[in-house]
Amino acid sequence: MQITRKTLDSVLIKPAGPDCNLDCTYCFYLDRASQFPGSKVHRMSEEILEETVKQVLQQGGRHVSFGWQGGEPTLAGLPFFQKAVEFQIKYGDGKSVGNGLQTNGILLDKDWAKFLRQYSFLVGLSLDGPEHVHDHYRYFKGGQTSWKEVVDRAKLLLDAGVEVNALTVVNDYSVQFPEEIYNFHKELGLNYMQFIPCVETDPTDPSKAAPFSVSAEAYGKFLVRLFDLWQADFDGPVATTSIRSFDSIMHKYVGLNAPDCTLLKTCGVYVVVEHNGDVYSCDFFVEPEWKLGNLMEGSLIEMLNSRLQTKFGEWKADLPEKCLQCQWLRPCRGGCTKDRVRDPRDNNLNHFCQSYITFFEHADGRFTDMAREWIRKNATPVMPT
Repeated sequence: MQITRKTLDSVLIKPAGPDCNLDCTYCFYLDRASQFPGSKVHRMSEEILEETVKQVLQQGGRHVSFGWQGGEPTLAGLPFFQKAVEFQIKYGDGKSVGNGLQTNGILLDKDWAKFLRQYSFLVGLSLDGPEHVHDHYRYFKGGQTSWKEVVDRAKLLLDAGVEVNALTVVNDYSVQFPEEIYNFHKELGLNYMQFIPCVETDPTDPSKAAPFSVSAEAYGKFLVRLFDLWQADFDGPVATTSIRSFDSIMHKYVGLNAPDCTLLKTCGVYVVVEHNGDVYSCDFFVEPEWKLGNLMEGSLIEMLNSRLQTKFGEWKADLPEKCLQCQWLRPCRGGCTKDRVRDPRDNNLNHFCQSYITFFEHADGRFTDMAREWIRKNATPVMPT
């Protein structure tokens, strides 16, 4: 069987490695600093930045996207990102280039906002909701709360015309407040939302999930309530707010492949470039086992299509029997691989398996109706895997 070669359409870059100016309780990336012991401060050099941009644009397709993430990527400084854009122009050769910045927002100011607006960066702002929700786990290293600063930056960006999404972690506390969080984001002007369920292994007891992780039962109820809120805000057939997971699921219902890799049969469709040029399979697996190489010594396109990356991607499809027999397999595809390994008690079953069953049992009829109407107006679908 001929294996289709993957194209280099997107890359996730860590310009400041695992460094961050916050100390959020549930963060999974801060401890990655132990993999880079040479320095306490981790920053991407201009040489590695140029090589990264050059390879992506020379090896990628006509449309490529750069995701800038951390830690906290803005620690690299505004001049670093200005240089990144210079390199994109230098090596772009007429290609369509997109940039996404995931940030806690703390370091952003008017100069940042002007730059982000000028070059059409899509900003994912980490904001868990109203003050009591956000400040439950997201604070500075000295223990000070961060909500006010983040909300101020959200207003700054929106006033400057920057495209902003709210990135909200759903943990054991925030899961209790779906309506309050949803309405808070709307009132602030953040009508594009992404909700990320939290499950991490307990560092004091590797046999179970960390206490801040959200339970499957609670997250299922959260999704159901969030779906109803989203539906209630439709203007006829048109959604007035965007929730990324629901938008991605809708892709599956109309017969298209979802933009969210957690809903694909296999993953490994992008690579992660750390500050020192090391390349990894996935943001959630920046671990020695899944290091693909270093871009100063090899090419990103070859690493993306390497045996190790293929092995990583196919790991997602190695589902337990319960998944293979489940009526919701097609729209779900077992969820994210990391959610199957962060809670060892689930024996390779996704920590949120029951969440998704609860959700699809509630939302399937409405998704089916919406898909039928979309197909009637647009095209005959080709069923995805």
